[in-house]
Amino acid sequence: MNNSKSFFTKIKKFFKTLGPGIITGASDDDPSGIATYSQAGARFGFATLWTTIVTFPLMAGIQEMCARIGLVTTVGLTTTLKKHYSKPLLYFMMVLSVPAMILNIGADIAGMGAVSNLLFPSIRPMVFSVGFTILLIFLIIYLPYHKIVAVLKYLCLSLLLYIAIPFFTHPDWSKVFKGTFIPTIKFNKDFIEIIVAILGTTISPYLFFWQVSMEAEDVKKENQLILARRKIVKKTEAGADTKKKENRFLGLLIRKMEADVIVGMFLSVMVMFFIILTAGTVLFSNGITQIDTVEQAAKALEPIAGKFSYLLFAIGVIGTGLIAIPVLSGSLSYIISETFGWKGNLDKKFNQAKPFYIVIIISLLVGLLINEIGISPIKALLYTAILYGLTSPVLIGILLHIANNKKIMKSHTNGKLSNVLGFITLIVMTLAAIALIYFQFK
Repeated sequence: MNNSKSFFTKIKKFFKTLGPGIITGASDDDPSGIATYSQAGARFGFATLWTTIVTFPLMAGIQEMCARIGLVTTVGLTTTLKKHYSKPLLYFMMVLSVPAMILNIGADIAGMGAVSNLLFPSIRPMVFSVGFTILLIFLIIYLPYHKIVAVLKYLCLSLLLYIAIPFFTHPDWSKVFKGTFIPTIKFNKDFIEIIVAILGTTISPYLFFWQVSMEAEDVKKENQLILARRKIVKKTEAGADTKKKENRFLGLLIRKMEADVIVGMFLSVMVMFFIILTAGTVLFSNGITQIDTVEQAAKALEPIAGKFSYLLFAIGVIGTGLIAIPVLSGSLSYIISETFGWKGNLDKKFNQAKPFYIVIIISLLVGLLINEIGISPIKALLYTAILYGLTSPVLIGILLHIANNKKIMKSHTNGKLSNVLGFITLIVMTLAAIALIYFQFK
């Protein structure tokens, strides 16, 4: 009995040490991700399972790079660009990032409204979407983000049901194994589109900005030595010793961060794997190869949840949406606020950071209005993932340049593994984007 208590205590302590990486992983499986993985399984069965094996090291490598940039610079990614690069590059990055983030916010709000309508058909989805927008504005303004996550992360546990479903539906495990370890690539528009969507929703630009900003904020909270390092080095005779201590401390933070990122990305990819597997088993095998509504996507949970499948699917989408939308709007606000020199973060109160929060409010309201353009929530979620897949290569190139810049990163530039993973990600994302554009005009 004591051994089991000791085990759970250790597990609890381990998860307490984890930080932005876990939040990033949870945000990665947002409504856009759920819709994309469900579409992949429904359209192509187990043929895209191999993408989970490929994307895990790539997304872990990119997010580790982002986190290290945040730890070393102690500022957001936009501030680093503003300090060390040209203004045209900064504005180009904004043009690539901001529209995709707003579309993602709108698609997630629409998805949350649509799943709520499943439970209460007499109430229009737009009514729920308006309600969620108001709720999110209230939560973001009046609660620190870490408190929001501490409560809402439990709603996302419903996603773990996808892990159990294949064991109830008894898929052909030889086909699952083949789909996982033997890549299938079909050179047609539909397959390339879903591959780009998977890459875009797992390696999303908004998560780059979020990871950098969160790690930078955590450093500021954890040790004021990092904030004051340049002043200390200049003002004390023992500057060299101070610098060594600072580097040792930073090294410890980097090692802790690496574990955090790996665990967060692994959990994200595990959920992705089982959503594709579940949709392939339940939907594709039964002839449902095109998901146009959230009702069709929810049916994937029917074998284990029965009449509660809509409820559990709705809880998963709403829970991930309530976590991901503050990340999206927060990332967008960090970009705009840092570009124009406005102070603020999600832990400050509204009256301490009015411009920062006004950007968040506007992004949510614009995202809500996007719901009126007539695209179905499922398609909007998928299109968001595709747009990320098209814009990511440029931002990954910028990240690689920063992470290898000794002027910025000092002795913490990329190692060989980080560069290999970074450049493979850049090549894969670029080739996928080019292939998609080619098939659009073929």
